[in-house]
Amino acid sequence: MPLKRGGAAAARTALERTIAGGGVAVFPSDGVYGLACDPLDAAAIHRIHRLKGRDDGKPAAVMYFSPLAMRELVAELGPRAAAAVSALLPGPVTLVVKNPGHRYPLACREDVERLGVRLLAGPLAGAMCPLFQTSANISGKPAPGRFEDVAGSILEGVDLAIDGGELSGLPSTVVDIAAIDDGGDWEILREGAISEGDLASALATVGLD
Repeated sequence: MPLKRGGAAAARTALERTIAGGGVAVFPSDGVYGLACDPLDAAAIHRIHRLKGRDDGKPAAVMYFSPLAMRELVAELGPRAAAAVSALLPGPVTLVVKNPGHRYPLACREDVERLGVRLLAGPLAGAMCPLFQTSANISGKPAPGRFEDVAGSILEGVDLAIDGGELSGLPSTVVDIAAIDDGGDWEILREGAISEGDLASALATVGLD
């Protein structure tokens, strides 16, 4: 399904229906193509791992397309973490936050006290379904920045594939802010689309330097 020629609304609706129905989708994030499903659906998550070739045991982020959809999670955060969310999201950043409510344990894996979250702008913004999301690549292969580079075996195995054209090809920058309200600092866990300097500048605007 292409996002071009006014197809964004139809793509959002199709994504919501696919996720609600227990399906798996390929979708464009801001940097690379991802695989997505309901973060509470163990069978769908298992399908994603099969499509990628193996389960590497790593936690996955939960992605939102609407601030309203993540308001309950943000309400559980301390004031400094909530300020960081406000400063950095939406954007090409994954924030690892404290997870006192143990939300989405299938995404957290062994450590349910911490959860990676994303908020995406762009054509799919406004979709109300949170997503378990990981890059749409065969394990060990590069994450695809173009729809044409998503493996055929993955496209054949999903219920919905949304073509958003060519993306930046850069993964999100992963930033750990889980301890920021307990006297800790923020820490980059994976370099990506946003540099450390740009992160520091954005956080300084809300008093987090």
